[in-house]
Amino acid sequence: MMPRQPGRTVIGSISNMTNRKIVQLLHVQSDNRVFVDMADDEDNPCLSCGACCQHFRVSMYMGEMASSPGGTVPDELVRAVNPVIVCMKGTETGNGRCIALRGVVGKPGIKCGIYHLRPTPCREYRVWLEDGTPNPDCQRLRKDNGLMPLKHRSAVPGVTEW
Repeated sequence: MMPRQPGRTVIGSISNMTNRKIVQLLHVQSDNRVFVDMADDEDNPCLSCGACCQHFRVSMYMGEMASSPGGTVPDELVRAVNPVIVCMKGTETGNGRCIALRGVVGKPGIKCGIYHLRPTPCREYRVWLEDGTPNPDCQRLRKDNGLMPLKHRSAVPGVTEW
């Protein structure tokens, strides 16, 4: 496998093995972090889950706030943790529902109200690992919420760009 090259768009995707729909896209940033975009499609398990959005504390550098140059997260949705770190309201202590979460956890139609403005921790969170294995945290949180476990997905040949 070739090393990742910053600045490229898609580095990989995860698809349903039967119909080859792309569900998860990975994007390399200029600093070599990998951001994830999930399809707005019925095959996206996040749109009937949302468990991670009511479990993890979502902390970020205050530069991600919309009032900072290049920031995107609406200021009114965050709370200060310390002079340089903020977190999404509702997630301050962990095991709290993110203020941006819309809908009922575990039910179809749940989504992030600021998906295209979401902070880095949310952009970096993967439902499936690069080999198609479900994220163990997703599996645990889904089980805790009475949801079925995720199945292994296959990487889509020919979609990865280098």
